[in-house]
Amino acid sequence: MTERFGGVVTPLLTPYNDDGSIASELYLAHAADCLAQGAHYLSPFGTSGEALSNSIQERMEIVELLISSGTARADQLMPGTGLCNLEETLTLTRHAHDLGCVAAMVLPPFFYVTASDEGLYRYFNQLVTSLPSESTKICLYHIPQNTGIGVSPALAARLNAAFPEVVTAYKDSSGNWDNTQAVISGAPGISVFPASETLLIKGMKIGAAGCISATCNSNVARARQIYDLMQAGDLAGAEALQAGAERHRLAAQKAGLIGGLKALKAHQSGDARWLNLRAPNENGDLSTGAALAASLG
Repeated sequence: MTERFGGVVTPLLTPYNDDGSIASELYLAHAADCLAQGAHYLSPFGTSGEALSNSIQERMEIVELLISSGTARADQLMPGTGLCNLEETLTLTRHAHDLGCVAAMVLPPFFYVTASDEGLYRYFNQLVTSLPSESTKICLYHIPQNTGIGVSPALAARLNAAFPEVVTAYKDSSGNWDNTQAVISGAPGISVFPASETLLIKGMKIGAAGCISATCNSNVARARQIYDLMQAGDLAGAEALQAGAERHRLAAQKAGLIGGLKALKAHQSGDARWLNLRAPNENGDLSTGAALAASLG
């Protein structure tokens, strides 16, 4: 049986130069800071990283750069690899495997919103069986409000039963606590990661593995404190940090989350390139970052 992994994961924001190219030096500096502040793992090119606005080549090059620059070890990385077609998902997932990444975070094939669990099982079955036998682990990425289709608790359990050494994690970005509970109880071989640090205490009480949260781009130190306290059995200590985590998350969400977090980075760093988002998203505004910083104290 494979060893389950858990912890606090930062799905990295992606900074862009004014010409739209990835600002790699900013990216590396931010990644290093997240690790220094306590992130166990980094997830390049999840939703927070505007993943689907980046080419396959860009995504592979940045993951390679994280490793080659010494910013992160391969076993600290869980890149997002899920695309709508199986061949490109396989390309990115195999790339993560070849680099030695701890896992790949895989969306279901969005657009095909009427696909059944049987069809989705076929997709993931073909993905796993096309990978090397000693493969990088797969983290199923459930975010139906964006993808139009989800990874049900039953499908997660079935995939883990079929591939217990590969399909070993699940990121739940649905915001549906009943779904989170159902995966934790119905698929005990899977490490379940709620998508907010505000659910760390509630989740870890019933067996969640940690969190993969957009606001770990700005609040990872507090998330790590909560995780460590829960691991140590100090519920009172963890709960003392809960209000601050909730205040931070709510403020970031009101600011637009990705755009707001980038505006906060621009305000804090003085580098306006953090305001750049790729179309169809609109660029951030520096005043949003200042207001967010003020509301967070």
